Amino acid sequence: MNQPLLVTAAHKAGHRLSLALGIAALTLLLALPLLSLLPADHALHVSAYVLTLVGKILCYAIVALALDLVWGYAGLLSLGHGLFFALGGYAMGMYLMRQAAGDGLPGFMTFLSWSELPWYWAGTQHFAWALCLAVLAPGMLALVFGWFAFRSRIKGVYFSIMTQALTFAGMLLFFRNETGFGGNNGFTSFRTLLGFDIAAPGTRAVLFLLTVALLVASLYLCWRLTRSKFGRLLTAVRDAENRLMFCGYDPRGFKLLVWVLSAMLCGLAGALYVPQVGIINPSEMSPTNSIEAAVWVALGGRGTLIGPLLGAGLINGMKSWFTVAFPEFWLFFLGALFILVTLYLPKGLVGLWNKRSQP
Repeated sequence: MNQPLLVTAAHKAGHRLSLALGIAALTLLLALPLLSLLPADHALHVSAYVLTLVGKILCYAIVALALDLVWGYAGLLSLGHGLFFALGGYAMGMYLMRQAAGDGLPGFMTFLSWSELPWYWAGTQHFAWALCLAVLAPGMLALVFGWFAFRSRIKGVYFSIMTQALTFAGMLLFFRNETGFGGNNGFTSFRTLLGFDIAAPGTRAVLFLLTVALLVASLYLCWRLTRSKFGRLLTAVRDAENRLMFCGYDPRGFKLLVWVLSAMLCGLAGALYVPQVGIINPSEMSPTNSIEAAVWVALGGRGTLIGPLLGAGLINGMKSWFTVAFPEFWLFFLGALFILVTLYLPKGLVGLWNKRSQP
């Protein structure tokens, strides 16, 4: 058998194995919420803690996917995606706080002796408007920021620094009590969602399934985009922007579109994160969180779509164990991991898998 046939057979086997692993992972995720509805003394029962933890990691995986779209394919390293994620979470949190307060003011506003809701809280008692805010707030911010940044031809490390400064400014703003977002405590003590008890097992199971559905839909959307002509233009922006301009294309429009789309995906992930975890505060906007997201993508493999999902799952799984067993060493471990990945796994885990699968 000649070499081309061996290469073709190896590629087909690799694709089939990847597809089988993906189906197995999806089946397991769909089974988790059903297992959580079993009696607590059942051998296959999944606790509310495990379901919440996996749901949180899935929300982070969507953020990693969104970051891979702008960094892995367009070459835009963002260190501010935590801001877009938190804005989506705050939008959903506003609705949940209104539901918990009934006809009155949210508890923190009563504590601060506020007499009425701020104007930007208008309509947040409606779920549909809160969901729109979860998409529009990060999308509009990304649109304004991206328009000025790309119009000024800002890229590379300067773009990364500006996004980090943006999320840090947002964190400082939301820490202030007078902004009307709960200060450093944020939003918590949620009770109902669309009239259902938010802590009920059935509600948690539905939220988990919605998170899985959003992850699959986001992955499919990104896959279609990156395999289209638009995706090829994005990689051209990443690899040879000047040549693309010489061919008559304006890269600013492509970068702005993928930047805004990425921010909207983060907003939706944040909107599903808050009712599952039960809290949202300005610490979600911390630059450290956005840097961690970049580590997720780097570990899994930039420009692969699947890689960032693996990276988000592995690192957050390790973080859940590390912060309990050795909390003071977690950041040292994360920094060492990033250095090792940069030096020895420049293409991430997916790149290592592809290299090993080659004959």
